Amino acid sequence: MRSIPAPKVFSFEVDEPGTRLDKYVAEKCPELSRTQAQKLVADGNITVNDHVAKAGAKLHVGDRVKITLPPPPPSPLSPEAMPLSIIYEDNDLLVIDKPAGLPIHPAPGHYSHTLVNAILAYLPNLPESEDPLRPGIVHRLDKDASGVMVVAKNSVAQASLINQFKSRSVVKAYLVLIKGHVTPDEGVIEAPIGRDPHDRKRMAVVAEGKEARTQYYVIKHVGDYTLVEVRPETGRTHQIRVHLSAIGYPVVGDSVYGVKSPFLSRSFLHACRLGFKSPSTGEYVEFTSELPPDLEQTLEKIA
Repeated sequence: MRSIPAPKVFSFEVDEPGTRLDKYVAEKCPELSRTQAQKLVADGNITVNDHVAKAGAKLHVGDRVKITLPPPPPSPLSPEAMPLSIIYEDNDLLVIDKPAGLPIHPAPGHYSHTLVNAILAYLPNLPESEDPLRPGIVHRLDKDASGVMVVAKNSVAQASLINQFKSRSVVKAYLVLIKGHVTPDEGVIEAPIGRDPHDRKRMAVVAEGKEARTQYYVIKHVGDYTLVEVRPETGRTHQIRVHLSAIGYPVVGDSVYGVKSPFLSRSFLHACRLGFKSPSTGEYVEFTSELPPDLEQTLEKIA
């Protein structure tokens, strides 16, 4: 179990008038979202001149704002010493090459043998997130998928990366093997994605779904298959697999939306490139991951 830290208390004196309390708090504490600031206000953990105030209260020059960050609730997570393939590390980031078959984070009733457990053993002081089961996690990668992932090592970096993913400024590229010869050689799939009305465990292209957009580029044809680079512009659940299946080119090895393969026991889906702005310098950085052996061998066997 992770130790529970003491509450953190911050005090500020307002020097510019007219700012909303929740906005002011989010600006002064970049690790907090505006929604988190509003909850702290509602819970009485933020005061103005020692009095409880509303989130929308307008501040005046000289007002004293006191922010108390309560300790997080006890976590069910335990560190587990597991090998990590580290691509890059600095004071803000840990960039790893995730192996296929490793879940990103625990789920209720299953709190072990995940990437989060492994990272907690390597970085015991990861920042808490709104979801206590995902400390440091800022994006998703399917359990069966392999490739490059970034983990935030502190709250400021976490907030920066989350905002970049939300604004769709992060470059995400995947190598995917699909059944058939896709034409044209490059294109964009735009189709809304939501829960499959016939199976709530699956996603599907549905009229009432959320906007989803995926670019693809043909790299080469291999036998009856095509190796493509896919760049999802949005981040819907199972987006790549659902979109490619919807246009008639299912992902090889995908047992849910794609086609099974005698050569591969998991989806041919590899996060080969990830680019974003460094939280500390603002400079664009990019990291890559080569195809793992099982995917390289699949290409050789179908050629």
